[in-house]
Amino acid sequence: MIDYPDIAAGERATLEQFLDFHRSCVLDALDGLSGDDAAARLLPATSLTIGGIVRHLARVEDGWFQETLLGVPLPEPWASAPGAGEPDGEFRFSPADSVSDLRTLYLAACDRSRRAAATCASLDDRAARPSFGVGPVSLRWLLVHMIEETAQHRGHLDLLRDVLRARQP
Repeated sequence: MIDYPDIAAGERATLEQFLDFHRSCVLDALDGLSGDDAAARLLPATSLTIGGIVRHLARVEDGWFQETLLGVPLPEPWASAPGAGEPDGEFRFSPADSVSDLRTLYLAACDRSRRAAATCASLDDRAARPSFGVGPVSLRWLLVHMIEETAQHRGHLDLLRDVLRARQP
């Protein structure tokens, strides 16, 4: 896990550090998991899995930073991934999938996102594509939204890891 964000950083550094902090916590949730663990449906009321959530977060990184901010097509594996185009298709993770590959997928998406954000001189810079039928979001809005999205799913991951620990002898 990375250090907690600097308490005296400027606005952009604070936003980027908080996003990276939550990204690091997402990666920590994968530590020690087997494919079976990452694919396990641990709660009866939801089909969410640890692996599925991390795949979703990788897709969200690429969706917002590549498609929306930069205006470029989604990189692989999203265009040709199983379930591509299906609602919530990126949430699919099977016991045969590799946790190591999943970690690599998420790390690569986060790295692309950092590089995309670095192309913006200011938090006020606007995305290449409009969002919500209204207009292009600012980099500031996008970073806050990604903190929100990543932190929300980090909470889901914490809960699922707790359930998994409780089931182990």
